[in-house]
Amino acid sequence: MFPRVTKCLAAWLAAGCLLAGCGSRRGPADRPAEKSPGASASRSARQPVARRPKAEGSIPPDTGTPPTAVARGPGADEIAAAVKPVNAAPRPMANLPRPRVDDARATAAGIRKLSGQRLTLYTDLPPGEEIDQLPNLFDQAFPQWCKYFDVDAAGHSDWKMTGFLIKDKDAFRRTGLLPEGLPPFQNAFSRNRELWFYDQPSGYYRRHLLLHEGTHGFMNTILGGCGPPWYMEGMAELLATHRWQDGRLTLNYLPAQRDEVPYWGRIRIIKDAVAAGRPMYLNDVIAYPIQAHLETEPYAWCWAAAALLDRHPRYRDRFHQLSKLVAKPDFNQRFYALMGDDWEPLCEEWQLLVTNLEYGYDIARTAVDFTPGKPLPPVGASVAVAADRGWQNTGLRLEAGVEYQLRASGRYQVADKPQIWWCEPGGVSIRYYQGRPLGILLAAVRADSGLHAHASVGMPPSSAQSVGMPPSSAQSVGMAPSSALLRPTVVGLGATLTPNDTGTLYLKTNDSPAELADNAGQLKVEIRRR
Repeated sequence: MFPRVTKCLAAWLAAGCLLAGCGSRRGPADRPAEKSPGASASRSARQPVARRPKAEGSIPPDTGTPPTAVARGPGADEIAAAVKPVNAAPRPMANLPRPRVDDARATAAGIRKLSGQRLTLYTDLPPGEEIDQLPNLFDQAFPQWCKYFDVDAAGHSDWKMTGFLIKDKDAFRRTGLLPEGLPPFQNAFSRNRELWFYDQPSGYYRRHLLLHEGTHGFMNTILGGCGPPWYMEGMAELLATHRWQDGRLTLNYLPAQRDEVPYWGRIRIIKDAVAAGRPMYLNDVIAYPIQAHLETEPYAWCWAAAALLDRHPRYRDRFHQLSKLVAKPDFNQRFYALMGDDWEPLCEEWQLLVTNLEYGYDIARTAVDFTPGKPLPPVGASVAVAADRGWQNTGLRLEAGVEYQLRASGRYQVADKPQIWWCEPGGVSIRYYQGRPLGILLAAVRADSGLHAHASVGMPPSSAQSVGMPPSSAQSVGMAPSSALLRPTVVGLGATLTPNDTGTLYLKTNDSPAELADNAGQLKVEIRRR
């Protein structure tokens, strides 16, 4: 099937068409997990008992060997100088005819019409709240798209899309509402102000597809394009991942639990890939060709890239500038230029994200300060470590091969329900995270050269060539080592630390990156040269 689809896509692209087809197979069925003995449903309801069972495909407990590293690429200036606009966004399909709907004929075929301010939806599904509320959902999405992309909604008062929610393809073909000229798609497809999507086994995923294609339609017709594949699909996934509660819509929602987003499966895809030792380079995500999205997995990686850039305090302002560049043929080159000297830190943050990803991952609280530390004073130093943050830069530089004594003290909170969980640096042994007691103090020394510490680093030759780098450059780069922050040392109440590399000392309490918001307080750590 796929060779035929690829040829079809090539023909559409050659005609200067925007393929926002999302014609992938549906992802793994991320159904709500059945309750099992000893399982805890959520952090808010957890009890002070044994650690909850690990989710399928999550990162294994500490075994002394970190998962396969997610490499970073060469510097942004190097890529910007070499990259070619191979992923330039195709032109919108502005001249293609729109389907003409004969309402009487559609009704005779069992297709009913639902009207909203921003969406006219035709469907052969029977009346019911889950279906009949979709135009209202779409109406609520429009002002949120406008706000996100800094668009004046008043200037687009007549903007509206036509949608086709399909159960029986033959009924839509007979009425001309599923044109033969559309490329094959398995879930959903959009072009300009029309979108088509097949019925789904969950209400959430049905809404997700509608919002995903609606985002494509908004960007294509109002912004003038959707950008290259990673940005096009990353933005559609980011703004389609939503919360629908009591008739109110929230776009760009990071689900806290798997049960909130049945059949979405993006986080599970990434966790499974990392557990299997095949994570994606950020460079390779940026270099995705349009044909990649015939499969489901690229949607997950594009979503993760967009989510990291959108929520990270260091990158989000620059990321939001990209919506003004969607029609530029050198979009990716401009993106690398915007990242500038932050490209290396971004790739390391990507490595930390995908290795530890789980529902509710708090990107803001886990943001890392990579400023190099200063030498430890001869008399030593004391630092405070917040319990509600990820890795924290102590500002202290430790030397390779030298022994340092770390002593920790203090009392802090690692949960607040059903009551406050108090913790000391030795951790809470009645619950574990990644094989270590919850709340125990961890340390890592990040080498001054960051991910350059142990090897020639960058992206694999295939990735380098796919973004337009010359073969010589592609051959000179290789696999990067994993971040030192993925290989922590347990400190607890106290430990002796002998760094392998000279670098900056980082500290944190051991907790899930999705469960930091209900922590509070801090501990004190004294560092002395032994």
